[in-house]
Amino acid sequence: MQYHLNGFRPGNPEVHPAARARPDAPPKTLDAPPETPDVLPDTLDVLIVGCGPAGLTLAAYLAGFPQISTRIVERKPGPLEKGQADGISCRSMEMFAAFGFADTVIRQGYQVSETTFWAPDPANPAHIARQGRVDDVEEGLSEMPHMILNQARVHDLYLDVMRNAPSRLVPDYGLELAGLTIDPGAAYPVTAMLRDTDTGEIRTCRARYVVGCDGARSAVREAIGLRLEGSSANQAWGVMDILAVTDFPDIRLKTLIKSARDGNVIIIPREGGYLVRLYIEMDQLREGERVSSRAITSETLIAAAQRIFHPFSLDVREVVWWSVYEIGQRLAARFDDLPEAQSATGLPHVFIAGDACHTHSPKAGQGMNVSMGDAFNLGWKLAAVLTGRAPPDLLRSYSAERQAVAADLIAFDRDWARIMSARPGALPAAQSAATADDGEDADFQRHFIAHGRYTAGMSVRYAPSSLIGTARWQALAPGFPIGARFHSAPVVRLSDARPVQLGQIVQADARWRLIAFCPAQEPGPSSAIAELCAFLATSRASPCRRHTPKDADPDAVIDLRAVFPQNRRDLALEAMPPALLPRKGRFGLIDYEKIFCADPSPGRNIYDLRGIDRAQGCLLVLRPDQYVAHLLPLHETGALSDFFAGILTEV
Repeated sequence: MQYHLNGFRPGNPEVHPAARARPDAPPKTLDAPPETPDVLPDTLDVLIVGCGPAGLTLAAYLAGFPQISTRIVERKPGPLEKGQADGISCRSMEMFAAFGFADTVIRQGYQVSETTFWAPDPANPAHIARQGRVDDVEEGLSEMPHMILNQARVHDLYLDVMRNAPSRLVPDYGLELAGLTIDPGAAYPVTAMLRDTDTGEIRTCRARYVVGCDGARSAVREAIGLRLEGSSANQAWGVMDILAVTDFPDIRLKTLIKSARDGNVIIIPREGGYLVRLYIEMDQLREGERVSSRAITSETLIAAAQRIFHPFSLDVREVVWWSVYEIGQRLAARFDDLPEAQSATGLPHVFIAGDACHTHSPKAGQGMNVSMGDAFNLGWKLAAVLTGRAPPDLLRSYSAERQAVAADLIAFDRDWARIMSARPGALPAAQSAATADDGEDADFQRHFIAHGRYTAGMSVRYAPSSLIGTARWQALAPGFPIGARFHSAPVVRLSDARPVQLGQIVQADARWRLIAFCPAQEPGPSSAIAELCAFLATSRASPCRRHTPKDADPDAVIDLRAVFPQNRRDLALEAMPPALLPRKGRFGLIDYEKIFCADPSPGRNIYDLRGIDRAQGCLLVLRPDQYVAHLLPLHETGALSDFFAGILTEV
């Protein structure tokens, strides 16, 4: 962490100095950090409706921008305490690193390392037997693990980020949306009516933007005339978190069980060493039937699990939480308030995210993860527009990008739900080069392996657009696919010899990153990196100069970093271009954390891992949400300037 830039800061560095007062907030001083006022202001920049994963991700992102007036409201009386989603994909963990709490999740959660598969014993089909085991995540897919942690705890971590941010943002509980109107020509185009759930009193506030993160029955979605469209698979599943005593040997491994006649179970070990979650297949529903008509109880779920576990025992001592649900996949046609005819020219003012715009089964662990991905995408775009870094038309890209991601999710979930409910031996062979142990249902294991990148959250790849360049120079670094998330690798920082993961330089701060991978040449005055740095620092065409306010730090909008293929001890810090040692803050201090070298350890060299051209090097453009926006030769400064000119505001 870097936190002494503008003067020595004692105490916990994760608690940021409170921002100066805004017109809608009480005075803020460093010695008495304020709470968000109880009374909603008349006007806001952003109103977020709903304190689920999407809403809190967005609130945590915007809380870092005290110049943006943000509030988040929730109809429930307080924070979530237990239950609901618990799977955290590798991709979400990479995002958590940008917020600064990935290490907390690793310390407190359950790490999924291996998945085992059980099916009817060929010698006695009435019994189940282990048929195989696989690594849960393929080797080298991410520096982050697949984790399990109660959704309520994830919420707590976001709430900590919010209350420790400069804006000291806290939710307003007990408020629900009662109505919403839009006047596109007004300074604050969206008027929201909020009902106090205790008194029934209606409060009104006007906002520049409203974001509905209020779940599958979203009032925001309904207010802008959208609906979820799709169908149900007529299949009921139960879920329960339990404390139990069992002789089943894989109870502390992620396990998929298929019985001969009694259905299927998914075991998800939980954090804390004792708790376990069971997803339990129930009976097929009749056409049009709702699961609520079955009068299913926790005892019903326990009895079903005990039958599937046979011949192993399952003695449930406590049911911490349980629920039943129907498998279904539903999707909104768009994720903002723009009519289809205006999607390419209009300016959106209302957005929906998470379950408000896509719903699906929970068994693949994608619901919370994709919802948070929605908000991470929208967060940097709202921040860029409201701080003047980008024009408002940037916001049209949110629906275009994330609706396509959700459509892929729905297709995946439909296929995954079919696989999970299939009887043993009923699946066609998966088309995968991966192998699994032989057995009655080895095809099921192959399907699991084939879907591994999706469940890890790595399948998202944005199509070419104003925010995603073409693949013209992809051959310079095939391991960094344009449009995909940045695949981190280990490097060593030049200034202090510290090993770091390069991907973790990206923080939730709406900044773009330029990462120059230097060719294998000495970094002298005529080297490729020296010429690039000179252009970025001095040329009028430099995107760093054209889009960074004159009174801001040189990396305030576009953050330049460099990676060298040489061993750290073969390079001299004092020989580096000044642009890689920028002076910042009110004291003009030097930032020493911009330059890295390849890790020389076997199997850890980033140039080898990602196929970077050592002769030419390359320039990687990273979006604020950690996705690769463009890949260019180091000398293609004109293409670099043109790319940013189509996105950022010139100052």
